[in-house]
Amino acid sequence: MSKSNNLHRSGSATGSRVERNSAHTRKSISRRAVLRGASAAFALPLLDAMIPATTALANTAAAPTRLRRLGYVYTPMGFNPAEWTPAKAGDLGELPSTLESLSDVKENVNIVTGMELKNAYPGSHATSNAAFLSAARAKRTESSDYYLGTTVDQIAAKHLGQSTQLPSLELAMDMLENVGQCDNGYACAYQNYLSWSSPTTPLPAEAHPRLVFENLFGDGGSIKDRRKAWKKRASLLDSVTEEMHRFKQQLGPQDRSRIDEYFDSIRAVEKRIQLAEANVAENPLPDLDRPIGVPAAYADHAKLMFDLQLLAFQGDITRVTSFQLAREASTRTYPEIGVPEPHHPISHHGKNPEKLKKLAKINQFHVSLFGNFLKRLAETKEGDGTLLDHSLLLYGSGMGDPDAHDHTDLPIIVAGGAAGNMQGGRHIKYDQHTPLANLHLTLLNKVGIEMDSFSDSDGTANELFEPLSV
Repeated sequence: MSKSNNLHRSGSATGSRVERNSAHTRKSISRRAVLRGASAAFALPLLDAMIPATTALANTAAAPTRLRRLGYVYTPMGFNPAEWTPAKAGDLGELPSTLESLSDVKENVNIVTGMELKNAYPGSHATSNAAFLSAARAKRTESSDYYLGTTVDQIAAKHLGQSTQLPSLELAMDMLENVGQCDNGYACAYQNYLSWSSPTTPLPAEAHPRLVFENLFGDGGSIKDRRKAWKKRASLLDSVTEEMHRFKQQLGPQDRSRIDEYFDSIRAVEKRIQLAEANVAENPLPDLDRPIGVPAAYADHAKLMFDLQLLAFQGDITRVTSFQLAREASTRTYPEIGVPEPHHPISHHGKNPEKLKKLAKINQFHVSLFGNFLKRLAETKEGDGTLLDHSLLLYGSGMGDPDAHDHTDLPIIVAGGAAGNMQGGRHIKYDQHTPLANLHLTLLNKVGIEMDSFSDSDGTANELFEPLSV
């Protein structure tokens, strides 16, 4: 193969050259194509050149623009419902203070109240985390004979991840080796791991941006070899600069612009990672919750992890993500928003107005980070829409009232366009406690994974995808 052509299909040594023929005979690039360089393999965003010339973009049934993606974001220790819950069911009017940051994407958001996790009882932090994506009852044990259930993200990964580089991506904000305090009677696995590929196999989440970046764009090799490579080069992107230039010459103006925007985003993320690593020398003793080599500010770290998810979606590296914004029973403080006290003690508010106010501030802060992610997705064009249009995302907690370790009336947000299938801008209120498993089942069905039931589901939550009754 010519050295000047380094465009490959993922998992194949076969080169794929773009041919600039007439519009009706043009050969398309594989959606799995990558630009490969030394120790790097960059997936590409969806380009017009990836769509067969005989396929009209307007034909949404045939055009590959309706990629189904599922994302899950977990926030610990419940919420202050007074500052979260919309005033009425139906159309979202003025958003309550905790949700104000969602205003710009309100039409792509549904607030869901009245859902519960029966199998999380007896109430605990461990079971809140464990049941959120599994809706299953955790076996009570402090040993390694833990048993839970396969989580919805991993069910999705088995279907949606068959043709992607990574079946799923598991992320967190806390390094597990730095946290070991767990609920009495429950193995730490329940509290530390959000995703389980089987009832006995929890999946570790990565909190270090550099390792996530290398997982998305590195080209194999041991961690030791990769670390040596990091020191020898300024950027992974440098290894594909020449090949990218040659590749762009074969594309139309719109595709060249998409390529530039995508790789500019990758470089910006990499620079932020490099800056955080450079700052380690100035901050050799980070707090226990923060892994070495990540941004010192919680918000900067979280935004970087969200941006890595955006890049993973944009390059179709994975279609399933899970992200733990903080660990249950976290003692993280948030002085940047006026909450210098640890989160966990604040969550045991005892109806104290000051503690409830601070809990609402933490809720608002976490939602704002998610809202920023949604806006970034909405700004990223893909095919006949945006990344947000072609995604479904679930944000929430496994607790309702953290003071009582209660698992009813959970704070739940469903966002995205589901490829035009979701009716947004609403508050869906269930008057009776409804299994969160109903919502999980519905989201799986909506991305093409047909199942009759999931865990303790007793129906569906199709209300999110149907017009409001007049």
